[in-house]
Amino acid sequence: MIHVLFICHGNICRSPMAEFVFNDMARKLGLAGKIRADSAAVSTEEIGNPVHPGTRKKLRELGISCEGKTARQMTASDYGRYDLLVGMDRQNLRGIHRIAGKDPAGKVRLLLDFAPPGTGDASGEVADPWYTGDFDSTLRDVLAGCRGILRHFFPKEAVQ
Repeated sequence: MIHVLFICHGNICRSPMAEFVFNDMARKLGLAGKIRADSAAVSTEEIGNPVHPGTRKKLRELGISCEGKTARQMTASDYGRYDLLVGMDRQNLRGIHRIAGKDPAGKVRLLLDFAPPGTGDASGEVADPWYTGDFDSTLRDVLAGCRGILRHFFPKEAVQ
């Protein structure tokens, strides 16, 4: 089983959106027994809080429930437990390295590293809807990145 950890600042907007979208895509492709995602934060600000209402709304529109999900902070041991640690922006990557240390196995990547060129903002990062209020753009970026990760691991089964 391949384990993916999506990581953002607070684990209430971008990373849970990616977690639930990714697991739904994997299930629909018949890959649920082969790959699984989770999500976490680099900060402690939102620990224990539920998914942001804007993310819940976007997931509901896709018929995806995130019921029961609460924010948690990434731990140093997560580096060993996951095959891929995916940050939403470069600040998240710095936080991942602060928590986990170096990346000797090359597991730490940006989500949009897996998306087609031109996806996301000009920096290749998923903009934080906590600040922008634009959950539509975040969802578009998350969908593209999640498809790309599935193509990376399962090129024959994944959606193009």
